[in-house]
Amino acid sequence: MFLITGAMAAGKSTVASLLAARLPKAAHVRGDAFRRMIVSGRPASADPALLSLRYRLAAMTADEYARAGYTPVVQDVILGPDLADVVAMITTRPLHVVVLAPSVSVLAAREALRAKQGYGEWTPAELDRSLREDTPRLGLWLDTSDQTPDETVDTLLANLPAARVTC
Repeated sequence: MFLITGAMAAGKSTVASLLAARLPKAAHVRGDAFRRMIVSGRPASADPALLSLRYRLAAMTADEYARAGYTPVVQDVILGPDLADVVAMITTRPLHVVVLAPSVSVLAAREALRAKQGYGEWTPAELDRSLREDTPRLGLWLDTSDQTPDETVDTLLANLPAARVTC
């Protein structure tokens, strides 16, 4: 089981897809898919209850894929104390947590190139600060500023023991 997090535009979706493709039998669980399933009544801004639901649904889905014999690769923006909460929600072990932490300037540059604009009410600097100051140091933290997505997956796979969480 893998859990990949980081700020928006950190490369989570790309890295998770590449990682899942390298595994013999894997499922890519995109946390944002659960938000998009709500077709009416969605709050205008981040609702803590809705975010918690999204995390629980991703954890349950990943655990079910694991029970079915797949290696789940979960990716979502999970910052601050929420990271430890989501790790506790996932029952499958071993669990490998990977935090993608490129520099703020790289986040801003990547965001400017994306078709979708994810930051909305937050700036890359604000999310990066939350990541670095409020998020527990669980798993493997990678500064991917100077890496291609394939290089990031190579680094992740070469450092699996550092990514493994025991709680």
